[in-house]
Amino acid sequence: MITIGLTGGIGSGKSTVAKILAELGAPTLDADKIAHSTYALGGTAYDDVVAAFGDGILAADRSVDRGKLGPIVFADPNQLKKLTSIVWPKTFARMKQTVAEMRAGGERRPIVIEAAVLIEAGWQPLFDEIWLVTAARERVIERIERDRGLKPAQTEARIRAQLSDDDRRKCASVEITNDGTVEELSVKVAAQWRGALDKAAKS
Repeated sequence: MITIGLTGGIGSGKSTVAKILAELGAPTLDADKIAHSTYALGGTAYDDVVAAFGDGILAADRSVDRGKLGPIVFADPNQLKKLTSIVWPKTFARMKQTVAEMRAGGERRPIVIEAAVLIEAGWQPLFDEIWLVTAARERVIERIERDRGLKPAQTEARIRAQLSDDDRRKCASVEITNDGTVEELSVKVAAQWRGALDKAAKS
């Protein structure tokens, strides 16, 4: 049985790859959504996040208001590190538990988890394979500006703030380049998925 970590930088197209895999029948999870669930009301990281950042980040119903938390952590690298040091281990534990529950429920196909910060968070032990989605810098900039409406300087800042593709490649089992059309990407992803299904069948 295989668990695949799907990662890549901003604008690389990893979410598109996740969508294609889901359409091909892959069971997929989103690490971002799991991370957010850890500090939702009743989540495993909720008390620690509130203790670290105070009641000022809470909405009227005592849930964490990401609109209040975001400006605090993204304005100060030390505050962001404080948040990730709480949330990332809890997210890892929740992903591991979810995969175990899916396997216990009879899921035998490769399970794919989309995780932008997979390598930064040190989540590699959860995965049998890490699939990296990459794209040429000019394509990345074009997509970010088109899809997110960011100005070139903002886009460059986002790219500089993240891990480089060279660093990601050191951990990757598979690299999927995404410089062409969605149709071309779909062909590449389908080929990788067929290979993963073959491996899963033999394991």
